[in-house]
Amino acid sequence: MKRAALALIAAPLLLAGCSLAPRTVLPAPPVPQSWPVGDAYLLQSEEALPILSYKTVFADARLQSLVEQALANNRDLRVAYANVAAARAQARVSRAGQLPSFGVSAGAGYSDSGGTGGGAGDFSLRGGVTAFELDLFGRLANAAESDRNSALATEAASRTVRVALIADLANIWATYGADRDLLKIAGDTAANARESVRLTQARLDGGVAPRTDLRQAEQILATAEDAIAQQKTAIAQDENLMRLLVGGDIDRALLPASLGDVTPGVAALPAGVNSQILLRRPDVIEAEYRLRAANADIGVARARLFPAISLTGLLGFASDALGSLFDSGAFNYSVGGDTTATIFDFGGRRAGVDVTKAQRDAAVAGYEGAIQTAFREVADALAVQGTISERVRAATANTSAAADTAMLTDARYKGGVDSFLASLDAQRSLYAARRSEIATQLLLVQTRIALFRALGGDSGAGAEATATR
Repeated sequence: MKRAALALIAAPLLLAGCSLAPRTVLPAPPVPQSWPVGDAYLLQSEEALPILSYKTVFADARLQSLVEQALANNRDLRVAYANVAAARAQARVSRAGQLPSFGVSAGAGYSDSGGTGGGAGDFSLRGGVTAFELDLFGRLANAAESDRNSALATEAASRTVRVALIADLANIWATYGADRDLLKIAGDTAANARESVRLTQARLDGGVAPRTDLRQAEQILATAEDAIAQQKTAIAQDENLMRLLVGGDIDRALLPASLGDVTPGVAALPAGVNSQILLRRPDVIEAEYRLRAANADIGVARARLFPAISLTGLLGFASDALGSLFDSGAFNYSVGGDTTATIFDFGGRRAGVDVTKAQRDAAVAGYEGAIQTAFREVADALAVQGTISERVRAATANTSAAADTAMLTDARYKGGVDSFLASLDAQRSLYAARRSEIATQLLLVQTRIALFRALGGDSGAGAEATATR
């Protein structure tokens, strides 16, 4: 009898598992198979890039220490991890809905008529399956699959936040070093301007120079002092942003003294990489799982076109005496089932299938768009990397020439050959050339960081994506 009851409950379970979801077919990446080649790209090799770790790209121990602090304390990353935990829990909820729920109830009672002490007691213990839906058409299975893929997409999104956090922190760390250099340039310019004002005042007092020369020298000094104030503000804001990213206070010993202190600690990346590496980017992985989830949703919508069959089963024991509770005669069972089907709903369920198909088409376009965007970002970074060394060389040569011009022009002015205006123009050109050189050197570092970000450069993200797929 027990075996027959179990068979009645278990047999329909064997019918479940039929899925109406279409097979997921990922579109071919809509990008070329290799990066653009030409003078701007300087293709170096055809070897595939390894999966990148921030520790191999950002070799400076100070920056690594700040990154570790940020990964532990950044609030945006904590929100992303919490979203991952919620998505995983939702996937477990959906998976549990595919399985029957078991319940147990027990009761005991005693009655004595007239208080004679000859009363009787009864005891019951009942357990069984309650309200279990037979998943004949895969609705519950596809819903669980959709939530599972959504959870994986959320996890990939969290890795995108992680990569962005590392890149943003490296960028502001490098910017801080550049702002320290710009502050020094403004300070040097102000010191030279003060000396120029002093000498021009002396020449004015001696009747050698006009008052306009003094006023022009004072303008240069005021401009330099304004630049000093601006750079002090920029440095303070850099520190504030770093505190926000790391989620707490920062040790000033971990900050660079200049941009020259930053550049050696940020490694350059080779350009000759097959574009298939973009499939390891966290945002591309996220788009892929969104596509898989949308595909599973089609199966859910299709299953709603068919009847829903529920099963209620109960196996238990009932007896009036505790001693005979587990006798063979005490065993009882009951099995019941019901089905519901919508006969006419004005096409609502079929429209639901069309909705999920349209959402799947949008997910396909999103997947392809994510790959195309990633390709563009990497190609842009490689274009800058291919030419940045020439720009740094030209900026350095320009600064050297401007410094020599300023020195010679100042000497000619003091010798009465050139006007003071020529000397001022030479000083302005030198100031602009020094700032431009710092900006170009900062762009070199930022390009390396951008390539790290564009390639999804977190080894954990790449390894997890490969293992999951």
